[in-house]
Amino acid sequence: MRIGELSRCTGVSARALRYYEERGLLHVRRDANGYRRYDAGSAETVARIRDLLATGLGTDDIRALLPCAQGGPGLVPCALSRGIMARQLTQLDAEIAELTRRRAALEAYAQTMRDRRTQDEALAASSLRSA
Repeated sequence: MRIGELSRCTGVSARALRYYEERGLLHVRRDANGYRRYDAGSAETVARIRDLLATGLGTDDIRALLPCAQGGPGLVPCALSRGIMARQLTQLDAEIAELTRRRAALEAYAQTMRDRRTQDEALAASSLRSA
């Protein structure tokens, strides 16, 4: 199938398909006229790429994992796929911890602002009563 057909059947733009090809994620043959030709398994490959992108994996990791993503859902549990998944989970845990820390700091600022507003309103009310 041509790029437009693959784009229509996967819902992925032709531009993204060309990017996947450029990154070595999607393999394509060229006709004599230079048009891209995708094989029957390309739609499944694109679906796998999209699934793996949705996990936050980068294209380098996805390129390494695609051979492990054949023949059914999930990944073949080889040393490579386990290593990439473990590294990605460790990175996500670190990012979650950092986001949690940042959220707590932001919440502390927001609480200080609420407390200050309450104090300011109480002071204003007190001033009005004594006037």
